[in-house]
Amino acid sequence: MPDLVRLWERLNPFADPFALLDILIVALFFYWLLRVIRGTRAVQLLRGIGIILAIAFFISSAFERLTMLGWLLENAITPLLIAIPVLFQPELRRALERLGRTGGFFNRPLFGGNIRSEVLETINVITRTAVQLSQQGVGGLMVIERETQLQEYADRGVILDARMAVPLLLNIFYPNSPLHDMAVIVRENRILAANVVLPLSEDVLGPRRYGTRHRAAKGISEQTDAIVVVVSEETGAITLVTDGRMVGYLNETRLRNMLARLMKVPLAEETTR
Repeated sequence: MPDLVRLWERLNPFADPFALLDILIVALFFYWLLRVIRGTRAVQLLRGIGIILAIAFFISSAFERLTMLGWLLENAITPLLIAIPVLFQPELRRALERLGRTGGFFNRPLFGGNIRSEVLETINVITRTAVQLSQQGVGGLMVIERETQLQEYADRGVILDARMAVPLLLNIFYPNSPLHDMAVIVRENRILAANVVLPLSEDVLGPRRYGTRHRAAKGISEQTDAIVVVVSEETGAITLVTDGRMVGYLNETRLRNMLARLMKVPLAEETTR
């Protein structure tokens, strides 16, 4: 209790105005850092490290005679600080790049979220594109970004940042076009990138109708929360993949309804037509 009193007296902003400034600077730094890593796999990794350290410190504090564990915790802090730049290298690089952009941090909205009309536009464009690709016997692979950012995968392809449109997607996947191979990444209502290489799933897919596109769709859905729509070039079947699970042979209505449910947008007016 006396330690808490001394800490409050030291950080009391009325006693020392610089204490309030110190708290604000540290809070803003952690707020910015959390915004940078939000939606990435670094959050899960950081959460896991925090849980392990919290459990270890609790056990060490509860059982003071566990000297070996206490020594291990005291000597693990420095190696952990050295390992952080290695573990979070993509996120740190992205943070520095974002910091280098003029006004990039201050111009961002405090609260993200898609406008309902934009989400509906994305769902309709993806659905119509998949149906037309299926009718034409052309393969396609469209990845819809959700909470987990896919920028590190988009950087491997060709950045487009173009408005969603069915003709544009059809031209991208048209056979022998420069960008027809690999995947397209969709962010909100824009085509972020094309010709993107995705990680392949290690699971062996049973039916022969599942090819490389389906393995790539399953792989990205296992590592992120993305929604993937695959059109088979051989059979024309439309498959939706999320969380490593595949639902195949979808028609236009089922695909639209499943996308709306996953993206949490009501489609009452569309389903009644």
